[in-house]
Amino acid sequence: MAGNLIVRQLLAVASLMTLSLAHGQAADDMSRYDQATDLARLAELENERMHYKLLRSGMQAPGALWAGLDAEIDGLPENRYRELESLVLESNVESLQQSVVSGDMSYEELTLFYLARIRESENDPARYLNAVISLNPAAVNRARELDAERLANPDSERDPVFGMPVLLKDNINVAGMPTTAGAVALQNNLAGNAFITERLLEKGAIILGKANLSEWAYFFCDDCPSGWSAMGGQTLNPYGRLQFGTGGSSSGSGASMAANYAALAIGSETSGSILSPSSANSLVGLKPTTGSLSRSGVVPISATLDTTGPMVRSVADAVVLFNAMAGYDEDDTAMPLISDDLQLVYRDEPLAEVRLGAPESFVDNEFFTGALGVLSAAEAAIVEITLPELDFDGFGTLLGREMVRDLALYLRNHASPMVMIDSVDELQAFNQQRPDIRMPYGQAEVDRMAELDVSADALEELRDNLQSTARAAMEALFASNGLDVMLTLNNRNAGFAALANYPALTVPMGYQENGRPVGLTFIAPPFQEQLLIDVGARFESLTRARRLPAGYE
Repeated sequence: MAGNLIVRQLLAVASLMTLSLAHGQAADDMSRYDQATDLARLAELENERMHYKLLRSGMQAPGALWAGLDAEIDGLPENRYRELESLVLESNVESLQQSVVSGDMSYEELTLFYLARIRESENDPARYLNAVISLNPAAVNRARELDAERLANPDSERDPVFGMPVLLKDNINVAGMPTTAGAVALQNNLAGNAFITERLLEKGAIILGKANLSEWAYFFCDDCPSGWSAMGGQTLNPYGRLQFGTGGSSSGSGASMAANYAALAIGSETSGSILSPSSANSLVGLKPTTGSLSRSGVVPISATLDTTGPMVRSVADAVVLFNAMAGYDEDDTAMPLISDDLQLVYRDEPLAEVRLGAPESFVDNEFFTGALGVLSAAEAAIVEITLPELDFDGFGTLLGREMVRDLALYLRNHASPMVMIDSVDELQAFNQQRPDIRMPYGQAEVDRMAELDVSADALEELRDNLQSTARAAMEALFASNGLDVMLTLNNRNAGFAALANYPALTVPMGYQENGRPVGLTFIAPPFQEQLLIDVGARFESLTRARRLPAGYE
């Protein structure tokens, strides 16, 4: 018996040495990595938006992301990691829970798998995505506690999100972790939990870490690439690392989920910031009605338009995550009382009674027309529509003036006392101290905000005009055509939907010849998320378009 034990111990040590050696070699490669070669390749692309100035953040040394977690990650042997791949990759929450219940894996192993996968990819000069800004040092212990709770009370009813590792966009507060919005000015923002974070923890979710994003939710610079932040570097798209953009601003949530870095991820949107990276990364992204999910403890742009939302690999998982985040927050004045028990249901509903509006401007797109064929065959009524021409003049002013107001409120009410700025003006001055690190693309939006002279009354009038115009146009479009849902490509018409406060759901539709993902987006009237889920789920079940990006299988 003693001999067998020694053999097993030697095999375990050998397995750990193999895993450590592989990762150690990658770490050595990353420490020697010179981004100049990749930047030169990007400079040759026709798409000037891909002419990145930097790839790596000056704020993180190689290996800093998982510092303190190495020993725990190394505790997952290489052979076990490879066994878990077949159980975890592309699996939805229901399948992951079944694997835990059947004893095929534990929540601890699931968490370690994602941490090991992040380390393996982000250590590799040919595969890194800069998709994650920080990892939760308490994640593994949390998973162990949830395993113990499940085993002690096996018959207890639990939320589907129980034990699921979740990445949160790094503008969402998590106690014990900095919430940076990608900005150096917030690198010490150790604040309390956001409302939605509390809801997730109450339901048993594991906060795995914080996803990279376009700095300040892409309201920071002009002509800059989506996915860049000073704290996290340039987020890359796993479907084409040095070829396609990630979409923004929830870029890290998009790239992370595409590459299977977590079970679930959360993004946020003001106008297109969930829909864009979800379609760019072949994901399901739900931009809810503003007022259905809390924004308390989320670094803002606009209290009028901001919302958080799921970014996941299936419609079923969007339902799981939305329900886990939902609940009435009395501190968020955008929330109606119906948000208290707002829950969605994943179901297979027929489309025979559903009228779908198809903009004529997209009918020449082969993916769009292919989707129309699928939906029509499922007995949905396709109605060709003409989109109204809207005047968005003043939209940027609305966002800028609201961010001046709302960021100051966040910094006063939800930020850590260690944060050294309390206004947009102070942010502008802070960044000017080290422009090489803090703003390689400038800070044109911040400069404009600092110069804005718009009174509270003028802001209210501007907001009312923009919203009432968009809402009236959308209502007229739906009423005159008898529509239930409007269709669009990727994040097209996101601003229209945002101003009208119409929720939207994007679902993978296919891939161009070069591998770029394409999404079909469904838009419905306010608080009609269930209708979006029903139609999106049916389309997903008929197409099953999503596939893993090459190199991340």
